[in-house]
Amino acid sequence: MKGIWLENQQLQLCTNLPIPTPPPGEALVRVLRAGICNTDLELLRGYYPYTGILGHEFVGVVEQGPENLFNQRVVGEINAACGQCRFCLSGQPTHCENRSVLGIVNRNGAFAEYLTLPVKNLHPIPDEISTDAATFTEPLAAALEIQQQVSVRPDHRVLVVGDGKLGQLVAQTLALTGCDLLAIGRHQEKLANLEARGIKTGFADAVTQRSFDISVECTGNPEGFAIARRALRARGTLVLKSTYAGKLTFDASSLVVDEITLIGSRCGSFEPALELLSQHKVEVNSLIQAHYPVSEGLAAFEHAQQRGVLKVLLEMDTDS
Repeated sequence: MKGIWLENQQLQLCTNLPIPTPPPGEALVRVLRAGICNTDLELLRGYYPYTGILGHEFVGVVEQGPENLFNQRVVGEINAACGQCRFCLSGQPTHCENRSVLGIVNRNGAFAEYLTLPVKNLHPIPDEISTDAATFTEPLAAALEIQQQVSVRPDHRVLVVGDGKLGQLVAQTLALTGCDLLAIGRHQEKLANLEARGIKTGFADAVTQRSFDISVECTGNPEGFAIARRALRARGTLVLKSTYAGKLTFDASSLVVDEITLIGSRCGSFEPALELLSQHKVEVNSLIQAHYPVSEGLAAFEHAQQRGVLKVLLEMDTDS
């Protein structure tokens, strides 16, 4: 099969990769679409010493698996948990001590014609969700995880820093809470997507310091972190929704003095994300900027790394 292989921070298109054989409890999935996200780009830059097939945002069709999923379109949660460690036994499989992670840690990913995942990780896609839109299930679930970690009320002032792929989804999902929301970024054309949804936007100079209850940092860079931190009132909450490739330095003393709550936020549940997509409560198609066949995967990565680009999708089966 064809696939995009990462090794020593170098990408290559492979055309003779073996089709994986699913172990017991796993399904073989033929990939239809897969999205390039910032984590993929950070892995390319050396964020984590991963070797293998990249990609974790995908839609596929089950070709080997249980009868109730056979030949169905599915999306898949990316953490393959052991089911036996303290986190698994306490209902927190995304923090499994022995987990592999699709296209990130010890498990080949979705930028190939086939992948395997545990059956319990797979979710059928409702008919009303297009294949393109369904590729956003994983990042949308990650955006919704914020609301599982932090209570967001209509009387809260909330700041989203970053107008990229994840920032767009975070802003749209937080807007559904009715909070007093401001999303800031550097690209007017990206902010226009949010303005069309009735979300207040601006650049960094629109942020009044010490006036927000919650800040969500979606840029993954020190400048974004600094803006998000300065925006918070005493006893505010700072949510880190980013992959940081380098080290981050900050004034820890000010966090103590202002009693700031600092929260890391990662993966979320797929069911709420699929429900929002089914109900068309979030708009994702405008975030897609290009489609590439997997045979042009290296060009797709070059496109995805250009400044200001939103979602680039790889098509494994151009007939689907």
